Amino acid sequence: MTNNPLKKLGSLGQSVWLDYIRRDLITSGELQRLIDEDGLRGMTSNPSIFEEAIAGSHEYDDDIRTMVQAGKSVTEIYEALTQQDVKSAADAFRALYEQSEGLDGYVSLEVNPHLAHDTDGTLAEARRLWAVLDRPNVLIKVPATAAGLPVIKELITEGINVNVTLLFGVSRYQQVVEAYVGGLQARTKQNKPVASVSSVASFFISRIDALVDPMLEAKAATNDEHSQTARLMHGEIAIASAKAAYKFYKDIYEINRLAELAGIGARPQRLLWASTSTKNPAYSDVKYVEALIGRHTVNTMPVETLNDYRNHGEPKERIEEDVSSALKLLEQLPELGISLENVTQQLEDEGVEKFSKSFDKLMATLQKAVQDKT
Repeated sequence: MTNNPLKKLGSLGQSVWLDYIRRDLITSGELQRLIDEDGLRGMTSNPSIFEEAIAGSHEYDDDIRTMVQAGKSVTEIYEALTQQDVKSAADAFRALYEQSEGLDGYVSLEVNPHLAHDTDGTLAEARRLWAVLDRPNVLIKVPATAAGLPVIKELITEGINVNVTLLFGVSRYQQVVEAYVGGLQARTKQNKPVASVSSVASFFISRIDALVDPMLEAKAATNDEHSQTARLMHGEIAIASAKAAYKFYKDIYEINRLAELAGIGARPQRLLWASTSTKNPAYSDVKYVEALIGRHTVNTMPVETLNDYRNHGEPKERIEEDVSSALKLLEQLPELGISLENVTQQLEDEGVEKFSKSFDKLMATLQKAVQDKT
């Protein structure tokens, strides 16, 4: 295991998390093996992942049958299944959480995606989930929507760990950082400790290229004065966006007010690279891992990408390579008639819709299971 590329990422300051959860992964001992042999340091989930896990296996059939016989509702069954998996995974990571002094060892659970544009609803749901899970090493996933920003600040103020999800653009990321820092500052004014509060900002990567690349291809096909620029940008905008976000991360966490917070134990809100599987088969299957290796970051990978990187990854710090060129690419996008603000807003809207559909599909699956067993 000494030559395991996944473990080498840890020596470069990047934490590897798994973007997947399923009960047999935990009960079979496979999760513990990943922790021991691959240096896995956390786990993320979302409605799509739970839909695949519960609807795509028989691992949950006995529990569903028992709860149906007990008269539980579909919502109660959904919550019991997902919360139990998150609790069990968090328990598996608890030793790592303690050893890392709260840096890693986290498992995430998302609020109901239908609440993405409901500030009060998201806040109430996040508080409830935090209380029910009752683990210091869980993160409550809150979307980086306009409605989610005040929730982030309030949860941090209350000492609730947050994974900010569905984040696609640097300008929104800047607002997320302000919300996090604002929460820490509010907490210190209340004379409450900040050392135990943790947060990550999940910046979604591959979906950016999946949306922008066809626009660039259309522009390249026009053979006008911008066509060559469009060709050079193809497949580069997602990584350029990540580099811009990381530059902001480095800059913001060096200013005085954050240095003061660090002096009393506050942690920076680490950037977490999400959506790191490759959507375009023409690209390397580890494209969005190799380019984004940097200190104080997290990369959460689906199982396939994790296996691919273990097999042929080449770890090296790259996130700060050629940042000026990356920023220039982003500055040139408007010249091609592409608004990155519009792109990221579209991705946010589509992300909320996708997770909501997955949530609804899972609930429909559970409803059918209830009917079949009654």
